[in-house]
Amino acid sequence: MMTSSNLQQLISPEQIQTRVMELSEAISHDYTGQPLTLIGVMTGSLMFLADLVRHLRIPHQIGVVQASSYPGASTSSGPLRIECGFLPPVADRDLLIVDDILDTGKTLSALKQQLLTMQPASVNTAVLLWKQSRTEHFPAPDYFGFQIQDRFVVGYGLDYDDDFRHLNAIYEFQETPNPGDAK
Repeated sequence: MMTSSNLQQLISPEQIQTRVMELSEAISHDYTGQPLTLIGVMTGSLMFLADLVRHLRIPHQIGVVQASSYPGASTSSGPLRIECGFLPPVADRDLLIVDDILDTGKTLSALKQQLLTMQPASVNTAVLLWKQSRTEHFPAPDYFGFQIQDRFVVGYGLDYDDDFRHLNAIYEFQETPNPGDAK
C-alpha cells in the first residue's frame, strides 16, 4: 500500500542547536583533563554527533558503531546487531555513547555491555531524545537533549525507511494511507 506522511514539528532547529551547545558545554566541563572518546551510533546519531563535537572545548577521539533493529520499519522488528569495527582503542579511556534517541533502552544497554568488555575507564551515554515512559528498566541517560512522549519521530538523523534524516528539526511522523489505495 502506498502511503503519504504527515509531519508535525515538535522541536525546531533553533531549539536543537541551543540544546546541543548546552550539552557540549556540560560534557566539556565534566570531561576536562580526561581521555574522552565519543562513540556515535550509526546512522541516526550522525547529525547530533557532528554538531556536538563541533562545540566541544576539550580534546577527544571519535569512533562509530553500527547498531540496528529497525530494518525499514517504525518499530523494532528484529534482533539487535552491533558492529564495532570503526572504534579506536578504548581501553582506559572514558567513553561517551552518542545516539539520536533512547527509545526502549535495548540498544544502549547492549552496546554499553559490549563496550565494558573492552576495559574502558567509564561508559556513559548522551542522547538527543529520551522517551522516558518507555525506558523504565534502563538507567537515565547521562546527558539528554529533550524528553519526548512515546511518538514516532523523524528528522535530524532520525529516519523512517531511510527517509527524513535530512530534516533539520524533529517531527512527529504519522503514516496515513493514500485515498486512491483503498480497495
